[in-house]
Formats: sequence, C-alpha cells, structure tokens
Amino acid sequence: MVYLAFAIVYIVWGSTYFFIQKALAGFPPFILGTVRFSIAGVLMLTWCKIKGEDIFNKKTIKIAAVSGILMLGLGNGIVIWVEQFIPSGLVAIMVASAAIWFVILDKSHWKENLSNKYIVSGLIIGFLGVVLLFGDQIRQSLDKPQSNLQIIGMVLLVFGPIAWAGGSLYSKYHPTTGSSVSVNTGWQMLMASLAFFPGSILKSEFKLLDWGNIPLDAWLSIVYLILFGSIAAFSAYVWLLKVRPATQVSTYAYVNPVVAVLLSLTFTNEVIGLTQVIGLVIILGSVLLINLPKYKSA
Repeated sequence: MVYLAFAIVYIVWGSTYFFIQKALAGFPPFILGTVRFSIAGVLMLTWCKIKGEDIFNKKTIKIAAVSGILMLGLGNGIVIWVEQFIPSGLVAIMVASAAIWFVILDKSHWKENLSNKYIVSGLIIGFLGVVLLFGDQIRQSLDKPQSNLQIIGMVLLVFGPIAWAGGSLYSKYHPTTGSSVSVNTGWQMLMASLAFFPGSILKSEFKLLDWGNIPLDAWLSIVYLILFGSIAAFSAYVWLLKVRPATQVSTYAYVNPVVAVLLSLTFTNEVIGLTQVIGLVIILGSVLLINLPKYKSA
C-alpha cells in the first residue's frame, strides 16, 4: 500500500502541472480552485456518509480547515494562480523547495534529519537536479523583461511551499483519531474551496466567464484534476503523512517535475537535452539518498 500510494503521488501529481495549464485555458484560477476542490470534497464526504462514517466531527473539521487552507488554499492556490504567467519550469523549481522546508519546519525531527548525511545530501542534490532540469527554461524566462505580475508571482512562490510544508506537518502531528483519512481529506478539500471562493468574487470571475465557450480540453482537465489529482493523489498523500516520515513523503516535490517533463516530451514538441537528462538522473539519485537510511535499517 505504501509503494502504491507513493506511485500515485509521484506520477499523478507530476501530471497535474500539465493539466492545470490546460484547465487554465478555459477556467480562471480562482474558479478552477473553487470548482475542483468543492466537487472533490463533496464527492469524498458523500462516499464516506454512504459507508456509514461520521463526517461531522468538530475536531476533524477544525484540523482539516487549518491544514486544508494551508496546503490546498495557499500552497496549491499560488501554483494555480502563477501558472497563468510564469513558465512551468520555474514554478516546478520553486515548488521543489517544499522538500527542504519539510526538514526546516519539522522541529521534532531536527536531530534525526539534520544529523543524517544521506538525508541532507539528498535534499541539496535533489534541488540542484531540479535546477538543472529546468535550467534552459529559467534562462529564457529571465532574459525577458519581467512584468510586475511575474515578480509578484515569484515572491508568492517562495511562500507557497512553506505553506504546503507547514500544512502537511500540521496534518501529520494533529491526527484525527475519531475520523478516517477519507473524511479528513474530504473536509480539507472542502475548506480549501471556501478559501478560493472570495477571490473569484473579488475578481468577478463568475460574471466574466462564458461557460458555453470553455473548450472540451479544459473540462476534461478539470475532471482529471478532481478525480485523480484531488481524490486519488491527495488522499494517498494525506495517508502517507500518517504512516511514513515527512522527509520521505516530501520526495514527491523532486519526482513530480520529472513526470511533468516526461509528459511534455510525450505530448508536445519539446526536446530533451543532455543537461536535462543529467538533471533527471540526479533527482532520482537524490530520492534514493533520502530513503537510504530506511533501506539500511531494514
């Protein structure tokens, strides 16, 4: 189950970079977040209710509100918003820094993580691998004059991974013993959708959006994001946080860009160079390093 959950988080979340950009071709960012997480949350909680679970546990809702708004409302919300005008390569690098923030914010495991040469080396090498992977895209984007929105987006991308790592650790260390992972996940997504809703009102997105002209690709992309990106992958992620060390779970931040690049190679005209191949190998090696202590102890 652990291997399956990691595979889902690695592969499905890596594909969401691709599908978020396709969905943004038809949906404004705040509506995208509102629709995606509200439908996913309602579907998840409805399924739990059908199974006879108690979905109205006050403690669960409170904890889910904090972690959901931090992870999905702020962390993922920033990614959705900035992908309108910042290249996905630069976004992927900034998001990859979440793996480092997991170690910095996880105070209870400072001694264990910071004293382990494999974990520290893996984190540093993995980040360098992501930089190599998207080096060409960064150079091209930075050679062009940056608009005010792009500069604001880059600043927000510093805080997004911090919010995501903080929300993840809050979820890990505040277990909802009275509810299942599915109930907790459902409320996290529903609470995140409420965080997106004010933005869509302030930007008049519902008034300006012509629902009849949304392309089919955008509809299919948002369905994929709801069923696979949110319900399947986010549920697997929340469960992994409960059963595995946060540092190991955080390796998704390095593998997701690899999947994103492979998807671009498959479905677009993008060509991969030697530098990118080296970056891919370095990233996979860093994940092995971070997990090496577990393998050695086993």
